[in-house]
Amino acid sequence: MLERFYPDCICPSTYDINFEELYEKGVRGLIFDIDNTLVPHGAPADKRAKALFKRLSDLGFACCLLSNNGRHRVEMFNKDIHVHYIYKAGKPSVANYKKAMELMGTRPETTVFIGDQLFTDIYGAKRAGIPNILVRPIHPKEEIQIVLKRYLEKIVLHFYGKDQKKS
Repeated sequence: MLERFYPDCICPSTYDINFEELYEKGVRGLIFDIDNTLVPHGAPADKRAKALFKRLSDLGFACCLLSNNGRHRVEMFNKDIHVHYIYKAGKPSVANYKKAMELMGTRPETTVFIGDQLFTDIYGAKRAGIPNILVRPIHPKEEIQIVLKRYLEKIVLHFYGKDQKKS
């Protein structure tokens, strides 16, 4: 039952992902959560995020930001990034994961989703058939509803770890 929340891969940080390897494997589209995946909650795009998206563009990736935040937050982050974006995405609903792929011209098998939350980001990507990477949250300061979800995530990740050892 908990397997539906298991990530396909876990990486310490978005900035540690080997994007060149993903490209070599045929991935052409990347969908990103913003808060605590790319920058601390509510922060604008920093130098590291700007450099990442420049690098991804140079590699040939199409990118899309998929956020449950409102328009102002997403547009403020994207101001210097200039990629596709969807705000008020309703994650884990599948609809906007599919819309993101339409915007990028990709399919589930050529797309990867990157996010920091199991019950919204990863679960939605899995429901949409998109390979996914769970990253550790960048900053511990989070809204109360996310703090509560983190406790449940620890339980799921405990069982994930046990299942990984079995295989």
